[in-house]
Parts: sequence; structure tokens; C-alpha cells
Amino acid sequence: MQEVMNVMVVETQALRRYRTIALITLAAVYFLILVGSTVRASGAGMGCPDWPTCFGQWIPPTSEAQLPANYQEIYADLGYAETRFNAVKTWTEYTNRLVGVSIGFLILLTAIFSWPLRRYDRAITTASIATFLMVGFQGWLGAKVVSSNLQPGMITIHMLMALAIVGTLIYALARARRDLLRDSPALRVDRSFGIWLYIVMAMTVLQVAMGTQVREMTDFISKAQGEALRGTWVEYMPWFFYVHRSFSAVVLAANLWLVWLLVKSEGWHHILTRLTLAVVVVIGFAIVSGATLGHLGMPAFVQPTHLLAASLLFGLQFLIWMSYRQLSGDQKEIAAEAAI
Repeated sequence: MQEVMNVMVVETQALRRYRTIALITLAAVYFLILVGSTVRASGAGMGCPDWPTCFGQWIPPTSEAQLPANYQEIYADLGYAETRFNAVKTWTEYTNRLVGVSIGFLILLTAIFSWPLRRYDRAITTASIATFLMVGFQGWLGAKVVSSNLQPGMITIHMLMALAIVGTLIYALARARRDLLRDSPALRVDRSFGIWLYIVMAMTVLQVAMGTQVREMTDFISKAQGEALRGTWVEYMPWFFYVHRSFSAVVLAANLWLVWLLVKSEGWHHILTRLTLAVVVVIGFAIVSGATLGHLGMPAFVQPTHLLAASLLFGLQFLIWMSYRQLSGDQKEIAAEAAI
């Protein structure tokens, strides 16, 4: 009996440690998404025209005088004809890489901390190790993005991979928090909530997909028109830009409906209600930032916040789906035990 109690104490401590490091890592990944989108919006993506070094150095230069006189010819031969040293852009991209490496170490720690939990829940360990491998693949993708000279399709794949990492981390974290969810059973949740949740998630995927296409079109227009004409970029946007802008109101209304279903069945304080309210807040922020981009000439500093909002929306809805599945499963287990 004492041995069983000792095992339970060890598992509880391991769970707490894992939840802490996984939550820190998840926040750090979101920070990296913000930093990466800032790099893209500021045009600093080619601030370092090579990888993993930057202008051939592990610590990049701070002035053009530290580079060979013919450095532009050197990089032109490598396919980067427009390379021009800019200290701000170079160090912005270099900072992005440093943040990425730091998060790689955090994810390695997450995988290590998950190992003692393999007997408690193998899925936690599997997902944590998978996340570490995905980060390695993401690093390789980052090198391909640089070698492709920021080809829009490659940038989009790089971003989607970041969201996949977020989803896998949230999956592992949700599994590790399963014991905490038992304090908030979903006993009275409206039966239609599950169906509506899938519909709303599908709408979100569609909205994010259109947003990705808008972002790629923005890159194309920026190259054609130049930064000096940023205020006119919206005039050259295709039809799906306007669909994306209008569809945000539909997504907001659908999520408000989810809130109503939860409030009338479980109340304002249930974990699912609070998570869904957080989604509504994020959508509101995304709408405001999107309207700012559309009506105020595409200000560069707003683009990263709009992308961060979309990433947070994806993560929150995935967490709601995971939590709802776990609560529904626990409810079925309780009903089965009661029947026995």
C-alpha cells in the first residue's frame, strides 16, 4: 500500500513539473510565431542570406565595413542578387534564429520531463518526443525558406508547421491536465455542442486558409508595388480578401453561439465556457487588427499581431476540442461505473 502511495506521489510531482515546462514552452512557441511574423512583416527575412551562419559568421556583423568589399557579388552568384546589408534587418532575423534555438532547448526539456510519465500516459511522452522531432524538421524548413529566397509557398509551409507544433504541444499538455478537468464535469452540456464545435472548427480552418492566401498575395503585391505604396496594396487584393474579411463576422457569431450553449447548460464559470469566451476575445482582436490593416494602409506593425491572433485562435479551439473529448469520456466512465 505504501509503495502504491509513493508511486502516486512521484507521478503527481512529475505531472506538475511537466505541466509547468510544457506551458512555458507553449508560450515560448507563440512568442516565436510573433517574432517570426515580425521578421516577415518588416522585410527582414533575408537579413541573413545564409543559414545557419549569417553573412558567413556565427555572430553577424554590425556594419557593412565588416564584410568583404565584393560581398554583394558573392551572394549574387549564390542567387541573392538583391542582398544589401542592413544592420536592423540582419539582427532582427538573427534574433529570430536565437529565439528558435532557445525554444528548441525548451522542447527538448519538455520531452525529457515527459519520460517519467510514460507509464502514467504514454501519449504524453509520445507527443512530446514527436514535438521535438517536428522542431528539428522545422529547423530544416527554415533553411529551405532562406535558400528559396523567401518563396511565399515555403513560408506558408513553415508557418503551418509551427501550428502543427502548437497543436501537438497542446495535445500533450491537455493529456497532462486531465486529472484537473475532473473537477469540472460536463454533465449538462447541450448535446448539440459537440456538433457545433466541429462546424466552428471547420469554419476556423477555412478562415485561416483564406488568411494564408491573403498573406501570400500581400507578399506578391509588396514586391510589385514596393513599400512606398503600402497604402495602396488593398486596392490590388483579389476577391478572397473581401470574403476573408466578411467571413470573420460569421466566425464570431458562430463562437458566440457556442458560448450561449455552454452558458445555458454549464454556466459562466465552467472551464469550457471560459475557454470559449477567450476565443471570442481573440476573434474580436483579430477583427480589429484586420480592419486596421484593411483601412489604414497595411501598417507593418499590425501584421504580426493579426497572425498571432489567428495562431491563438487555432490553439484555443484545439484545446476546447481536447477538453470536451476528455470531459465526455470521463462522463461516460462515471456513468458506466454507476451502472455497475
